Amino acid sequence: MNEKNHGANREAKRSARERLQQQREREKARDKRRRTLIVAGAVVGVLGLAAVVGVIAANTGKDGAAEAGPVVAPSGATGKDALAIRTGKDGAPSTLVVWEDFRCPACKVFEDTYRTTVHELEAKGQLKVEYHLVTLIDGNMGGSGSLKAANAAACAQDAGKFSAYHDVLFQNQPPETDDAYAKDAKLIELARKVDGLVTPTFEKCVADGVHNAWVGKSYEAFRTGKFRGTPTVLLNGKDVFGDQADPLTPQKLKAKVEAAAKAGGS
Repeated sequence: MNEKNHGANREAKRSARERLQQQREREKARDKRRRTLIVAGAVVGVLGLAAVVGVIAANTGKDGAAEAGPVVAPSGATGKDALAIRTGKDGAPSTLVVWEDFRCPACKVFEDTYRTTVHELEAKGQLKVEYHLVTLIDGNMGGSGSLKAANAAACAQDAGKFSAYHDVLFQNQPPETDDAYAKDAKLIELARKVDGLVTPTFEKCVADGVHNAWVGKSYEAFRTGKFRGTPTVLLNGKDVFGDQADPLTPQKLKAKVEAAAKAGGS
């Protein structure tokens, strides 16, 4: 092989290696963008909404905060202004604070992903959860399903059955644009999935909107807190669900809670 042909071969091989390297870099960049989009979709509870209405805002449109009537907190409500519904054991060393909307698709993703882990940690006495109910989707999409579902969940709290009904509402969440939870009949129908929940007292509480003003006050607290969207999830005061550099997983949540329990017992 003469020197000219040998040089051409070297050049061809180098070009092939460079093309292969460029292709690998493009694939890495594409994978990184895809991972970023997946994380962002889980973290920002209103991204799906933004695609429809062009906004990601917790302080626009109508909301349940304007509901008239007395502020009636559900039985056992806790926290500042009694705006939280707590599940789990009071003495649990870790506290998970969750701000969510029953119409919010990203909230359903969070609940479906973490429900089993949360209940497991609650049963072990290692975690208690404080739920704050808001009406973000009503405000941006229109309708009253967020408000009506939150009121019904508060009515379930009065009956000592919040946790089960809360799970049922997320498991059966209608499409974001379907305001099915605005209908009392739908809320009662789903309540029948929780043993002993449907009683004349519960039905009247749902129909009368007994806790509507309380839900509105909760949403005002959400707006005042300037949270990024729903769900907002805080573990022992730290936003663990919004960290895109270190995305939360059920395994990480369990490890954090178990570490806190171990440290508290040492």
